[in-house]
Amino acid sequence: MAVPDEQGPEDAQSAPSTGARLYEGLAYVGGAILAVMTLAVFAQVVLRYLGLTGIDGLEEIPRYLFVWLIMFGAAAAMWRHEHTALDYFVKLTGLRGRAAISILTNGLGIVLFGYLIWLSFTLVPNAGFQTSAGLGLTLDYVFAAVPVGSALMIVPMLRNIYLTARGLWRKP
Repeated sequence: MAVPDEQGPEDAQSAPSTGARLYEGLAYVGGAILAVMTLAVFAQVVLRYLGLTGIDGLEEIPRYLFVWLIMFGAAAAMWRHEHTALDYFVKLTGLRGRAAISILTNGLGIVLFGYLIWLSFTLVPNAGFQTSAGLGLTLDYVFAAVPVGSALMIVPMLRNIYLTARGLWRKP
């Protein structure tokens, strides 16, 4: 990408980071999951319209993929700062107040998602003993979305804390 003459090297757009490419890839994976879910639901509707019983387990595919879609989508949205936020009172505070609130909320989010990962050490292996009725799939594949998605959400929160703290100490 060419940089206009009036911009210096510090203003130039840098190449996307590895993290940005990873989380952009998660958005594409989420789109693919959504497409598969849509096709499965469409096939169910067509089969029922035709009076056929359908394919065993077809109704389970969108249900289980939805869990993965939510986790991947939330992680990608977290990276791009696209989550809904009620920031009326936050905007009433000064620069340091906003930074403190950002660090606090991201820190609490890390604690929450870390706790979910810790609970998943019990949850996921136990889910391996259960199978879905239609597909016969062990449910550990479904429940694994919780620790994977939680880990993927912790990374942008750590990044947010780092960038916020770095911005506080940077000279104006």
